[in-house]
Amino acid sequence: MPMNRHGKKKAKAKRAAIVRLPVRPVKSAPKCLRRRTRSESGELLRTRAEAEAAIAEARRSHERLREAIDILPEGIVFLDAEGRYILWNKKYAEIYSRSADLFEPGARLADTIRIGVERGDYPEAAGHEEEWIAERLARMHQPGARHEQQLADGRVILIEERLTSDGGVIGLRVDITELKQREASFRLLFESNPVPMIVCALDGERILAVNDAAVEHYGYSRAEFEKLTVRSLQAFDGELPWNGNEQQTYTCKHVRADGELIDLTIYSRRIVHGGQPAVLLALMDTTERRRAEARLAFMAQHDSLTGLPNRDLLRRQMDDMLLHTRRGTDKLAVMVLGLDNFKAVNDTLGHGVGDKLLRAVAKRLRSTLRDEDAVARLNSDEFAIVQRGVTRPEDAVLLARRLLDALADPFLLDEHSVAIGASIGIAVSPGDGDDSEKLLKHADLALSRAKQDFRGTFSFFEAEMDARAQSRRKVETDLRNAIRNDLLQPYYQPLVDLANGRITGFEALVRWPDPERGMIAPSEFIPVAEETGLISAIGGMMLRRACRDAALWPDDVRVAVNLSPLQFRAGNLLALVMDALKQSGLAARRLELEITETLLLEKSSQVLATLHALRALGVRISMDDFGTGYSSLSYLRSFPFDKIKIDRSFVQEVDANQGAQAIIRSIVSLGKGLGVTITAEGVETEAELRCLRAEGCDEGQGYLFSGARPHAEIMALLKAQRGLIGEGDRGRAA
Repeated sequence: MPMNRHGKKKAKAKRAAIVRLPVRPVKSAPKCLRRRTRSESGELLRTRAEAEAAIAEARRSHERLREAIDILPEGIVFLDAEGRYILWNKKYAEIYSRSADLFEPGARLADTIRIGVERGDYPEAAGHEEEWIAERLARMHQPGARHEQQLADGRVILIEERLTSDGGVIGLRVDITELKQREASFRLLFESNPVPMIVCALDGERILAVNDAAVEHYGYSRAEFEKLTVRSLQAFDGELPWNGNEQQTYTCKHVRADGELIDLTIYSRRIVHGGQPAVLLALMDTTERRRAEARLAFMAQHDSLTGLPNRDLLRRQMDDMLLHTRRGTDKLAVMVLGLDNFKAVNDTLGHGVGDKLLRAVAKRLRSTLRDEDAVARLNSDEFAIVQRGVTRPEDAVLLARRLLDALADPFLLDEHSVAIGASIGIAVSPGDGDDSEKLLKHADLALSRAKQDFRGTFSFFEAEMDARAQSRRKVETDLRNAIRNDLLQPYYQPLVDLANGRITGFEALVRWPDPERGMIAPSEFIPVAEETGLISAIGGMMLRRACRDAALWPDDVRVAVNLSPLQFRAGNLLALVMDALKQSGLAARRLELEITETLLLEKSSQVLATLHALRALGVRISMDDFGTGYSSLSYLRSFPFDKIKIDRSFVQEVDANQGAQAIIRSIVSLGKGLGVTITAEGVETEAELRCLRAEGCDEGQGYLFSGARPHAEIMALLKAQRGLIGEGDRGRAA
């Protein structure tokens, strides 16, 4: 039966109710609620949608808040009334990175602080942990309170906390480490500054700090300064000159404690002191300023030890002198004077005596010169003298001799009589140069020539000296490249037993085969290596190469290596030798180290200790060029040498020179008495060999036997010698 309209509506509503029931079932709901009208259902859905929208908006607001606080450069934290974490930003987590693993919503700040104290995150708490924690938590409830906190990594954090209306806390954290460092730097600069300084309040009514220089300058004690104001220091009435400006410079008069008026130039600058605005006053007494400027100008142009002009002032003086000489016929003579053996004075008597010697030398030089001449100190032991009015070279010669005579007399220094000579190089304008720099350079080259030829004299500059200097610079450059590219090679010269003609060892000699210039003579590059310090690098390389090569020779053949004094001064020679022996496998008894008297002249405990340590390893020590120094015999008492090498100057033509024969006879006799091997260097003729054998010399070395050879030829030479050895000896030599 067809339904009427009313029946259809009821059926439709019933079906709708049936559909909605699974969505929001209501257990034991009243019948009136199970049958909602369309209007009621729509209202419920709207309420639900609004609630969900409100929740979504709240979440978005929360995210926007988090994003907003995350971009802040300061750390922010929100705590509830019970001190639990609600929200914090990235900067807060970065500041407390060591504790960031503890931060969780609902976690207590007190707990994170306590754990941090146990971990050592807060060094200030050490020793009184509970008191520190209690004080820290109490500060949370002091509105607007600020305090500083030091972390374990040295950072300093400024903490400011404010209470919210619901009893919670908003905390601000600022990393002020850099600010504290600047404050520490300011305090250091302020307190130790030689310029009097005052820090005062903006109104000038309170003096907050003064440095030591201000206390000394004014004559008030620090306690008295605390009772003064800036106005009380002023010798006039009126407003404070800085008027709140950021920085300002002004002049005024102040009163010292003794009542003296002083004229000041004051530099004022606004600063922050102790967290409060303040003014820094730098006080410059104009009188003292003029004196200080004069002192600074003098120090900039004079040597602080002797009071003589320095190189810069001398050059300006020379330029003025040269300007006048161009207008006339007079010339300038420029002399560079170098003290002889000044280093020995420093090493033996100490730098204090050396300084007094330099002052005494400066005084004698000034007293020897005329007022119109000039004298300056160029460096440690070199002085420059400029002579005006020179008309002929003899004028410079006369002055040079007077200067040498003046320095020849001994100096009495701290009850020491110190005798020291000098050498002088001379350049004359305009022939040797028409500007100050060139004249000084050429005079210095002439000084090198004077020291090279014979100390205690003078030498005039010659054009070829400059060419030699240029050549020397090229040698130095090329030598550095050769060392860098490992071009230097050891060559070996045999040491021969004069009794049986057997080779007992080889001396390693450095050779430099250059691809373009061929074999470069040692006399050309060894002096350059010693002057520039490159000899240490060369010596170390030669030692390692020689030990490595000698390890391939028969066990009864030794290798001798020369040592430079610079290698001893480096302080690592013992380690260098031990490493070379270890890397090569060479027995220490087969290594012989040759030293010269120059090294023993220093007589330092370090040198002797190193020599004894080397000998304790089993290494043999030899004195080279014996007889050429001043105290060869006395050095034999300083150290028990294994070998003495007679210098070639005594060996040459020994067969025809009775004096040389007597010297060699004495040295051989001395060696036998000391149990020391005697080796003659530079043996070149059969007659010399016969004479040396007759005198009982143990070993010989020279071109008569062989020159220095590369290692490949040495191996062939040793093989040939083994062929001459008997069957019983061959096994031992191998």
